[in-house]
Amino acid sequence: MIIGLTGGSGCGKTTALDVIQDMGGLILDCDAIYHRLLETSDSLLCAIDARFPGVVCGGKLERKKLGALVFSDPQALLDLNAIAHGAVKEEVLRLLQPRPKLAAIDAIALFEGNLAELCDYTVAITAPRESRIARLMAREGISREYAGSRIDAQKTDHWFSTMADFTLVNNSTRQAFSAEARKLFQSLWDEYQRN
Repeated sequence: MIIGLTGGSGCGKTTALDVIQDMGGLILDCDAIYHRLLETSDSLLCAIDARFPGVVCGGKLERKKLGALVFSDPQALLDLNAIAHGAVKEEVLRLLQPRPKLAAIDAIALFEGNLAELCDYTVAITAPRESRIARLMAREGISREYAGSRIDAQKTDHWFSTMADFTLVNNSTRQAFSAEARKLFQSLWDEYQRN
């Protein structure tokens, strides 16, 4: 069974992933996969360099240079996302061979990156804005304003909930949310086994 997990920064996806890992599942963190590919994949760097000449120097991506290009040009950002999503999906497919009994694909762009189609179920994780801001500030040592602007730049909880098969709302303690996530994942596992 493959579960796709998505939701904005600071919602609690890591807590839900810990539950799946505890259940014996394979965890595929698409953000980590992308950053690893930037270090190891010549084909990804070549594709980025072909679209954005001059941002790859000596086999290394110059992130600030690329950021300056894509964050001021919506089409450039769409082009970069298309390149990144394709490379990440290819790597996820490779990592899912042979198909594990249980796996979770963690991706903020689960739907945009066409990863949802690999999943048996998709789950959106949402949380109140204030809780998300507090988590981001604590985790990354950033200001309230920066945390808020990051959240505001992402899709809304409503969007994630509308797109996904199920929604987990993280509005209590980590322990309570973990228990709620386990209950959902166990029921999905039971249903999957029956089908």
